[in-house]
Amino acid sequence: MPETLAPAPHTPAPTLPAAVLWDMDGTLVDTEPYWIRAEQELVAEHGGTWTHEQALQLVGNALTVSAAIVRDQGGVDLPLDEIVDRLLGRVVEQVRERVPWQPGALELLTALSDAGVPCALVTMSYASFAQEVVSRGPAGAFATLVTGDQVSRGKPDPEPYLVAAERLGVDAAACVAIEDSPTGIASARAAGIATLGVEAVVPVPHLDGLSRAASLEKVDVAMLARIGAGEVVDLTR
Repeated sequence: MPETLAPAPHTPAPTLPAAVLWDMDGTLVDTEPYWIRAEQELVAEHGGTWTHEQALQLVGNALTVSAAIVRDQGGVDLPLDEIVDRLLGRVVEQVRERVPWQPGALELLTALSDAGVPCALVTMSYASFAQEVVSRGPAGAFATLVTGDQVSRGKPDPEPYLVAAERLGVDAAACVAIEDSPTGIASARAAGIATLGVEAVVPVPHLDGLSRAASLEKVDVAMLARIGAGEVVDLTR
Protein backbone atom coordinates (compact mmCIF):
# COMPACT_ATOMS: atom_id res chain seq x y z
CA MET A 1 0.00 0.00 0.00
CA PRO A 2 1.58 3.32 -0.99
CA GLU A 3 2.61 5.60 1.81
CA THR A 4 0.21 8.47 2.41
CA LEU A 5 1.96 11.80 2.76
CA ALA A 6 0.74 14.13 5.45
CA PRO A 7 -0.49 17.47 4.13
CA ALA A 8 1.97 20.31 4.47
CA PRO A 9 1.18 22.50 7.46
CA HIS A 10 -0.70 25.64 6.50
CA THR A 11 1.03 28.88 7.35
CA PRO A 12 -1.52 31.65 7.74
CA ALA A 13 -0.82 34.86 5.88
CA PRO A 14 0.25 37.75 8.12
CA THR A 15 -2.49 40.12 9.18
CA LEU A 16 -2.69 43.25 7.06
CA PRO A 17 -1.41 46.46 8.65
CA ALA A 18 -4.04 48.64 10.32
CA ALA A 19 -2.82 51.43 8.02
CA VAL A 20 0.10 52.36 5.80
CA LEU A 21 1.60 55.79 6.46
CA TRP A 22 3.45 57.31 3.52
CA ASP A 23 6.07 60.00 3.34
CA MET A 24 5.67 62.16 0.23
CA ASP A 25 8.84 63.84 -1.10
CA GLY A 26 11.23 61.16 -2.31
CA THR A 27 8.90 58.30 -1.33
CA LEU A 28 5.58 58.80 -3.10
CA VAL A 29 6.87 61.34 -5.61
CA ASP A 30 10.37 62.10 -6.84
CA THR A 31 10.16 65.81 -6.02
CA GLU A 32 13.56 66.21 -4.41
CA PRO A 33 15.00 67.47 -7.76
CA TYR A 34 12.19 70.06 -7.80
CA TRP A 35 13.18 71.27 -4.33
CA ILE A 36 16.86 71.39 -5.27
CA ARG A 37 16.06 73.44 -8.38
CA ALA A 38 13.95 75.84 -6.33
CA GLU A 39 16.76 76.22 -3.77
CA GLN A 40 19.39 76.83 -6.46
CA GLU A 41 17.25 79.45 -8.18
CA LEU A 42 16.52 81.32 -4.95
CA VAL A 43 20.15 81.29 -3.82
CA ALA A 44 21.35 82.40 -7.27
CA GLU A 45 18.85 85.28 -7.17
CA HIS A 46 20.67 86.49 -4.05
CA GLY A 47 24.12 86.13 -5.59
CA GLY A 48 25.11 82.80 -4.09
CA THR A 49 25.71 79.24 -5.20
CA TRP A 50 24.02 76.10 -3.91
CA THR A 51 25.75 72.74 -4.23
CA HIS A 52 24.16 69.30 -4.42
CA GLU A 53 25.84 68.44 -1.10
CA GLN A 54 24.20 71.44 0.57
CA ALA A 55 20.84 70.45 -0.88
CA LEU A 56 21.12 66.97 0.61
CA GLN A 57 21.18 68.52 4.11
CA LEU A 58 17.57 69.57 3.59
CA VAL A 59 16.10 66.18 2.65
CA GLY A 60 13.34 65.20 5.09
CA ASN A 61 13.59 68.35 7.22
CA ALA A 62 10.79 70.58 8.43
CA LEU A 63 10.54 73.46 5.95
CA THR A 64 11.48 76.09 8.51
CA VAL A 65 14.65 74.14 9.32
CA SER A 66 15.49 73.92 5.61
CA ALA A 67 14.76 77.63 5.17
CA ALA A 68 17.22 78.49 7.96
CA ILE A 69 19.95 76.47 6.21
CA VAL A 70 19.20 78.23 2.89
CA ARG A 71 19.39 81.58 4.67
CA ASP A 72 22.58 80.84 6.59
CA GLN A 73 24.51 78.90 3.95
CA GLY A 74 23.03 80.38 0.77
CA GLY A 75 23.03 84.02 1.78
CA VAL A 76 19.29 84.47 1.17
CA ASP A 77 18.50 87.55 3.25
CA LEU A 78 14.78 87.01 3.69
CA PRO A 79 12.52 86.08 6.63
CA LEU A 80 12.19 82.32 7.08
CA ASP A 81 8.47 82.34 6.24
CA GLU A 82 9.20 84.11 2.97
CA ILE A 83 11.91 81.61 2.06
CA VAL A 84 9.46 78.77 2.72
CA ASP A 85 6.80 80.46 0.58
CA ARG A 86 9.23 81.05 -2.29
CA LEU A 87 10.52 77.47 -2.29
CA LEU A 88 7.08 75.95 -1.86
CA GLY A 89 5.55 78.06 -4.61
CA ARG A 90 8.26 77.10 -7.09
CA VAL A 91 7.91 73.38 -6.33
CA VAL A 92 4.12 73.56 -6.71
CA GLU A 93 4.61 75.19 -10.13
CA GLN A 94 6.73 72.26 -11.22
CA VAL A 95 4.28 69.66 -9.87
CA ARG A 96 1.44 71.31 -11.78
CA GLU A 97 3.47 70.75 -14.94
CA ARG A 98 4.20 67.09 -14.11
CA VAL A 99 3.80 64.89 -11.05
CA PRO A 100 6.93 62.69 -10.83
CA TRP A 101 5.40 59.58 -9.23
CA GLN A 102 7.97 57.14 -7.93
CA PRO A 103 8.00 53.82 -9.84
CA GLY A 104 5.52 51.42 -8.27
CA ALA A 105 3.86 54.05 -6.04
CA LEU A 106 0.51 54.28 -7.83
CA GLU A 107 0.29 50.51 -8.20
CA LEU A 108 0.94 49.97 -4.48
CA LEU A 109 -1.58 52.65 -3.51
CA THR A 110 -4.22 50.95 -5.67
CA ALA A 111 -3.41 47.51 -4.25
CA LEU A 112 -3.72 48.79 -0.67
CA SER A 113 -7.05 50.39 -1.49
CA ASP A 114 -8.29 47.14 -3.05
CA ALA A 115 -7.19 45.27 0.10
CA GLY A 116 -9.07 47.71 2.34
CA VAL A 117 -5.93 49.10 4.02
CA PRO A 118 -6.29 52.84 4.77
CA CYS A 119 -3.39 55.16 3.93
CA ALA A 120 -2.24 58.47 5.36
CA LEU A 121 0.24 60.94 3.92
CA VAL A 122 2.77 62.16 6.49
CA THR A 123 4.93 64.92 5.06
CA MET A 124 6.88 67.94 6.21
CA SER A 125 5.73 69.79 3.10
CA TYR A 126 2.75 72.06 3.68
CA ALA A 127 -0.88 71.25 2.99
CA SER A 128 -1.09 73.44 -0.11
CA PHE A 129 1.59 71.33 -1.79
CA ALA A 130 0.47 67.94 -0.48
CA GLN A 131 -3.05 68.55 -1.74
CA GLU A 132 -1.70 69.37 -5.20
CA VAL A 133 0.02 65.99 -5.30
CA VAL A 134 -2.84 63.97 -3.81
CA SER A 135 -5.42 65.55 -6.13
CA ARG A 136 -3.47 64.19 -9.08
CA GLY A 137 -3.35 60.63 -7.76
CA PRO A 138 -5.97 57.89 -7.36
CA ALA A 139 -9.22 59.25 -5.92
CA GLY A 140 -9.62 58.52 -2.22
CA ALA A 141 -6.15 56.99 -1.90
CA PHE A 142 -5.42 58.85 1.34
CA ALA A 143 -7.81 58.93 4.28
CA THR A 144 -5.92 61.83 5.87
CA LEU A 145 -2.96 64.14 5.29
CA VAL A 146 -0.60 65.23 8.07
CA THR A 147 1.57 68.11 6.86
CA GLY A 148 4.39 70.22 8.23
CA ASP A 149 2.12 73.19 8.90
CA GLN A 150 -0.24 71.02 10.99
CA VAL A 151 2.22 69.82 13.64
CA SER A 152 4.27 71.63 16.27
CA ARG A 153 7.27 69.29 16.03
CA GLY A 154 8.35 68.00 12.64
CA LYS A 155 10.37 64.94 11.70
CA PRO A 156 12.52 63.41 13.21
CA ASP A 157 10.12 63.91 16.14
CA PRO A 158 7.44 61.16 16.24
CA GLU A 159 4.58 63.67 16.42
CA PRO A 160 3.62 63.61 12.69
CA TYR A 161 3.25 59.83 12.65
CA LEU A 162 1.43 59.70 15.97
CA VAL A 163 -1.00 62.34 14.70
CA ALA A 164 -1.64 60.28 11.55
CA ALA A 165 -2.42 57.13 13.55
CA GLU A 166 -4.68 59.09 15.90
CA ARG A 167 -6.62 60.60 13.00
CA LEU A 168 -7.13 57.16 11.49
CA GLY A 169 -8.17 55.73 14.85
CA VAL A 170 -5.53 53.00 14.79
CA ASP A 171 -2.64 51.93 17.01
CA ALA A 172 0.63 53.28 15.61
CA ALA A 173 2.31 49.96 16.44
CA ALA A 174 -0.12 48.19 14.09
CA CYS A 175 0.85 50.37 11.12
CA VAL A 176 3.66 50.32 8.57
CA ALA A 177 5.47 53.48 7.47
CA ILE A 178 7.17 54.00 4.11
CA GLU A 179 10.01 56.53 4.15
CA ASP A 180 13.11 57.48 2.18
CA SER A 181 15.19 59.80 4.38
CA PRO A 182 17.06 59.16 7.64
CA THR A 183 15.06 62.01 9.22
CA GLY A 184 11.73 60.48 8.25
CA ILE A 185 12.81 56.97 9.19
CA ALA A 186 13.81 58.24 12.63
CA SER A 187 10.40 59.89 13.04
CA ALA A 188 8.43 56.76 12.15
CA ARG A 189 10.56 54.47 14.28
CA ALA A 190 10.34 56.85 17.24
CA ALA A 191 6.55 56.51 16.95
CA GLY A 192 6.92 52.74 17.31
CA ILE A 193 5.99 51.99 13.69
CA ALA A 194 7.48 49.18 11.61
CA THR A 195 9.24 51.03 8.82
CA LEU A 196 10.26 50.36 5.24
CA GLY A 197 13.04 52.59 3.91
CA VAL A 198 13.01 52.99 0.13
CA GLU A 199 16.16 54.44 -1.40
CA ALA A 200 15.77 57.72 -3.28
CA VAL A 201 18.12 60.72 -3.09
CA VAL A 202 20.08 59.62 -0.02
CA PRO A 203 21.05 56.03 0.95
CA VAL A 204 18.87 54.22 3.46
CA PRO A 205 21.10 53.20 6.37
CA HIS A 206 21.30 49.66 7.66
CA LEU A 207 19.60 49.72 11.07
CA ASP A 208 18.45 46.88 13.27
CA GLY A 209 14.75 46.26 12.64
CA LEU A 210 14.56 48.48 9.55
CA SER A 211 13.29 46.97 6.31
CA ARG A 212 14.73 48.33 3.08
CA ALA A 213 13.97 48.25 -0.65
CA ALA A 214 15.64 49.76 -3.67
CA SER A 215 12.28 50.63 -5.24
CA LEU A 216 8.55 50.46 -4.56
CA GLU A 217 8.33 48.28 -7.65
CA LYS A 218 9.58 45.45 -5.42
CA VAL A 219 6.96 46.06 -2.72
CA ASP A 220 3.46 44.59 -2.51
CA VAL A 221 0.69 44.33 0.09
CA ALA A 222 1.87 40.91 1.27
CA MET A 223 5.34 42.28 1.93
CA LEU A 224 3.95 45.17 3.97
CA ALA A 225 1.94 42.66 5.98
CA ARG A 226 5.13 40.71 6.72
CA ILE A 227 6.91 43.90 7.80
CA GLY A 228 3.95 44.85 10.00
CA ALA A 229 4.11 41.40 11.59
CA GLY A 230 7.72 42.00 12.63
CA GLU A 231 9.72 40.54 9.75
CA VAL A 232 12.69 42.56 8.54
CA VAL A 233 12.93 42.54 4.75
CA ASP A 234 15.96 43.75 2.82
CA LEU A 235 15.60 44.11 -0.95
CA THR A 236 18.51 46.47 -1.52
CA ARG A 237 20.94 43.72 -2.46
